Amino acid sequence: MSEIVLNATLRTELGKKAKGVRRQDMIPGVFYARDEQPITIKVPRLSLHPLIYTSETHVVDLRLGDGSARKCILRNVQFDPVSDVPMHFDLQGLHENEELTVEVPVVLVGGTAPGVKEGGMLQQVIHKISVSCLPRYIPERIEVNISGLAINDAIHVSDLPIPNVEVLANPDDTVVVVVPPRVTAEAPVAAEGEEPAPAEPEVVGKGKKEGEEGDEEEKES
Repeated sequence: MSEIVLNATLRTELGKKAKGVRRQDMIPGVFYARDEQPITIKVPRLSLHPLIYTSETHVVDLRLGDGSARKCILRNVQFDPVSDVPMHFDLQGLHENEELTVEVPVVLVGGTAPGVKEGGMLQQVIHKISVSCLPRYIPERIEVNISGLAINDAIHVSDLPIPNVEVLANPDDTVVVVVPPRVTAEAPVAAEGEEPAPAEPEVVGKGKKEGEEGDEEEKES
């Protein structure tokens, strides 16, 4: 798995003073690990983008202003609910022989599914899958090949070969499916002398993507 270097400065601005950090275009964060005291840090806002806006999982090579370094992963990011700007982040330290739980992005490969060419609609239900493994086995991403999916075909969690990890998701959960094309109901034919009845409105439900949650309150520590 690829690594990303993240240069950070030790942070002394805590609590409400963290707002001043953001005015400097810096994002406050915390590094934590087993048997270590949490370290409060700050990083330039743009330096977080390769970790946030990506379809891969990365190991972070955290380099601190005092010359020390830590291996970690990005555990959590809080965003402003209006501007969607990062407000706070958490990094979890890695230990070589200690398993951890991490969410791995699901990426569809294989081009256009045959069922889509026949008029079906591709629906990706799961976008991240939680796994437990040693740091050296963390997958960058989970690739799902959709090149053989016809209409009504689906791929489930149990169909995914992910070596050296324990998959924590339900094996029966659907990852991706090709659903049949929608058919608009036709208005019934009215009898002679009657007004035609209106067609039933079509209702399309929108499911919530796995992993989506409500906005968390801004963390100031």
